Amino acid sequence: MIEVILSEKSTEGAVKQMQNYIGGEITERWGEYTLTFDNDIAKGCVRCITFDWGVSLMEIDALFYDDILFINDNGNSNPIHFSYCSQGLYKNRFENETEFHIVEQFHSSIIVSKTDLKIYTLLPKEIHIVVNDIRIVRSEFLKKRNNQLSELNENLYRVFVDDKDETAFAYYGPIHLKMEDYVKTLRDLKTEGMARVLQIEGEVYHLLSMHILRHDRYQSNEAIPNSLLKDELKTIRQQAKKIMDDPSENYNLDDISRNSGLSQAKLQEGFKFLYARTVSEYIRHVRLEAARDLMNSTDLNISQIVYTIGFTSRSYFSKIFKEKYDMTPHEFKKQVVIVNTEDDDGNN
Repeated sequence: MIEVILSEKSTEGAVKQMQNYIGGEITERWGEYTLTFDNDIAKGCVRCITFDWGVSLMEIDALFYDDILFINDNGNSNPIHFSYCSQGLYKNRFENETEFHIVEQFHSSIIVSKTDLKIYTLLPKEIHIVVNDIRIVRSEFLKKRNNQLSELNENLYRVFVDDKDETAFAYYGPIHLKMEDYVKTLRDLKTEGMARVLQIEGEVYHLLSMHILRHDRYQSNEAIPNSLLKDELKTIRQQAKKIMDDPSENYNLDDISRNSGLSQAKLQEGFKFLYARTVSEYIRHVRLEAARDLMNSTDLNISQIVYTIGFTSRSYFSKIFKEKYDMTPHEFKKQVVIVNTEDDDGNN
């Protein structure tokens, strides 16, 4: 086992400390640091970027050939870690505990230590792991004028305002497949420069809100489906992606059930859990979003768009479009034409 002691207060400092133990080269671009390695210890990379108000992001995407134990020893500076496992697994415990808590694929954790209490994070060997970690330094974040801390549940509020670092806190969340979609969006960003930095920061705050909302559900004892297995939730997510990729198909619950091998009841439960919609509501939502995109990006008329996205009735489409967007398709299309005309005039 390789023990990696992380005592630096900054995220980029922690990455440089990792380099001392596992080797590799560090590059920096637009404030984003990347440690890349391919040696006898590990293959992969660690990326990090720091924003204002004590918020930073670190992602580990690597295969280790020996167990790696990260020992977070921040003394009296103990940031809150909001972590999500996209692939593989990792294990966490406080220094004064004997058993590790296992965080598996698509699960999350919120953990913060107290003064002089180390956090141990174990990354097992021979397992490709992808972990996303949002780190918040409370003393800096509390200076953010619109931090909205008053909206947190009581437990998280106490953690955020504990400026004396007197309390250790750990929460290990259930499976959360929807969060993976946003983590993947963050990972796949192709923009550069300031636009990239702003996009990353926006996605980081979105992920942070998802962590907090999931903990709220836990605090309020809101039921989270336990009748669905992880593989079943993955199957439901695949079916949802299929609908998203091709909304024009004639989908119905019977066919989706038969193709997925899941009962209609499980499909409905899973869609409600992952997307807060029934299957039919999800299909309708995806089609309406697709219609709006087509109005923005093509010259198709309303009737052509209706049949392109899988609806058979223009009047029904107009009715549900107005319910969702508070304007008729014709009004929306007219608005798009006006905007495009103004853009063309401005470019001449």
